Amino acid sequence: MAATNTPDDAHTPASAAIAAVEQTVRQLAPVADAQFAPGTGAVSSIDVLAALAELRVVQGKLAAWEPLLIGAARDRGVSWAAIAPALGVASRQAAERRYLRLNPHATDQESMTGEQRVQAARGRRAGERAVTQWARDNAAMLRRLAAQITALDDLDPATQQSVDRVLHALGESDTATLLAPLAEAGAQLEDNHPRLAGQVADINVTTDQLRNQQINTAE
Repeated sequence: MAATNTPDDAHTPASAAIAAVEQTVRQLAPVADAQFAPGTGAVSSIDVLAALAELRVVQGKLAAWEPLLIGAARDRGVSWAAIAPALGVASRQAAERRYLRLNPHATDQESMTGEQRVQAARGRRAGERAVTQWARDNAAMLRRLAAQITALDDLDPATQQSVDRVLHALGESDTATLLAPLAEAGAQLEDNHPRLAGQVADINVTTDQLRNQQINTAE
């Protein structure tokens, strides 16, 4: 079933971030650009940096939405052959591989061959090992960011709960335990603390790339 838009859709954090980025690009675009009309007034370096931070948030959202939508399509009986053109890939196998790269924790056990399942599991395990090692190698940076996040005040109850989980993980000896609560808190901080949210989004991109590299190697 197609999604139904509501009046609140225009006010979601993602749509607000997209609007902020687009506004800055419109102001920067040359007059000859047919897609973007030039805006009025000068764009400051602060505006550009803010737009870049918002763009990272948007990229993180899009990266999370695609596997969610693919999984929803599969749950509703849509074949990989039908999903492939929607993703812009040429075959059902390419669509499956893309889904596994985007969501390495999920495997479509029904449609995968035994060898594919073995390779997918091997890639997931190798990916988690690579991410764990990266977190340990970058412990100082992760703990510094976690400390900045836990020092925030005047947070709403839901965000405070996420930040409290970061604080709890900060007390653990293994820095890798910070990754999941940091990702959760970063999503909650997008509206009021976009710079911190952007730093968390960068970490998410890095860890996703590490996982995907291992999946690609295992194929």
